[in-house]
Amino acid sequence: MTRRNKGWAAGLVVASLALGCSSRSGEGPAPKRARPLVGVSLLTQTHAFYKDLEKAMRDTAAERGLDLSVVSCEMDPVKQASQFEDFVTQHVDAILAAPCDSSAVVPYVQKATDAKIPVFTVDVAARGGSIVSHVASDNEEGGRLAARTLAKLLNGSGDVIIIDHPEVASVQDRTRGFNEALKEFPGIHVVQSPSASGQRARAMTVMEDMLQAHRTLRGVFAINDDSALGALSVLEAAKRTDVVIVGFDATDEAKAAIARHSALKADIAQHPVEIGKTAIDIVSRSLKGESTPKIVAVPVSVVDEGTLTGAAAAATAR
Repeated sequence: MTRRNKGWAAGLVVASLALGCSSRSGEGPAPKRARPLVGVSLLTQTHAFYKDLEKAMRDTAAERGLDLSVVSCEMDPVKQASQFEDFVTQHVDAILAAPCDSSAVVPYVQKATDAKIPVFTVDVAARGGSIVSHVASDNEEGGRLAARTLAKLLNGSGDVIIIDHPEVASVQDRTRGFNEALKEFPGIHVVQSPSASGQRARAMTVMEDMLQAHRTLRGVFAINDDSALGALSVLEAAKRTDVVIVGFDATDEAKAAIARHSALKADIAQHPVEIGKTAIDIVSRSLKGESTPKIVAVPVSVVDEGTLTGAAAAATAR
């Protein structure tokens, strides 16, 4: 091989390596697609809220001419980081995520941004990074409603706990609103805020521990319905009818527990179908070059025995 040919071959190897590195990092031209592809990373697909959210997103994406690649990390931040990296490698047109850890996801949001892929969040916010738009329930208002509802149930006094999930920004907003509104009720005291990570089995263990640690416990604010229903099962097994629960989500199972006069007395209702539809609408508009709001807060409401009875009566009348 001549010196010139050797130089050409060496240059080809260097170029090939550079191309390979570029492709792995998500750089370079995006593949041509008939329709925009949106990578969706959910924190779970097992919770009723997220099942409704995902269906609404898929239905709306079909109407808007978008393709979705939906995956779930099932509460594992390492798995979610890998999903982000896969989306960057695939050169998706946008990423829509519900982070399982609002802080841990930030570096991967930045990697997507560096690769010129816009990132949106739904239900759970990221605590940093360049997020185009965030769509979620008005969680702070939901926390305030939960506090006032629990205070009314307790006639303004008593020891309460929060079954928490502090890694998640939306839950942080709920507990912030809850604690803020409790200032209106000096007779109510939050004695502990243990985490159950939003999981029913863990909430059962937490509730068992709290009953032992706080003999005067009278109320529970559960940050989602899996936490509420886990706590409820322990209270019913212990035959503790002196403790009341306010949950968050208003799933069908939780509403059934409220309707049967259980210790779960009320729930803060989110609207996952509206959240999912709105999130996809926002992504679609942004990909078309339209401006979108930084934050979209979807209203919440209180569900209790009275509202359920009223809804049932209205349905019967129709």
